[in-house]
Amino acid sequence: MKTVLILVGKTINKHFIANIDDYVSRISHYMPFEVVTIPEIKNSKNLTEQQQKENEGSLILNKIQQSDYVVLLDEHGDELRSLNFANWLQKKQSIVRRLVFIIGGPYGFSSDMYARANEKLSLSKMTFSHQMVRLIFIEQLYRACTIIKGEPYHHE
Repeated sequence: MKTVLILVGKTINKHFIANIDDYVSRISHYMPFEVVTIPEIKNSKNLTEQQQKENEGSLILNKIQQSDYVVLLDEHGDELRSLNFANWLQKKQSIVRRLVFIIGGPYGFSSDMYARANEKLSLSKMTFSHQMVRLIFIEQLYRACTIIKGEPYHHE
């Protein structure tokens, strides 16, 4: 199974970039993994929040294949403990060809994105910056890979 993470806008903080790159490299030892960055919408200050979400949604939908299993990282999604996420991921590995996670822009997702999604997951009830969510999610994906392989990274 190939796993893809689609992000809106570049990661800016150099410390986050270094850590994200480290975890991306680690994940690639367990599965084919790719991070796709959608450019931020130009002149977004002249757009309403809804227009910005719709424009971002169109760009994201262009990167998604019809057969993809799409998971939105969304504050209203299901929350899973790390072990449950690992079990969830392992099940998907046997039935999905391409698993796509999406971190949207600052205003969330358009209605078209919600309609296309197969599932929504939330990382926490707390709010994190979009920059930080990237690192947190990628670390959790790596953690799930190590749990599946029975490696000692995760401690219960």
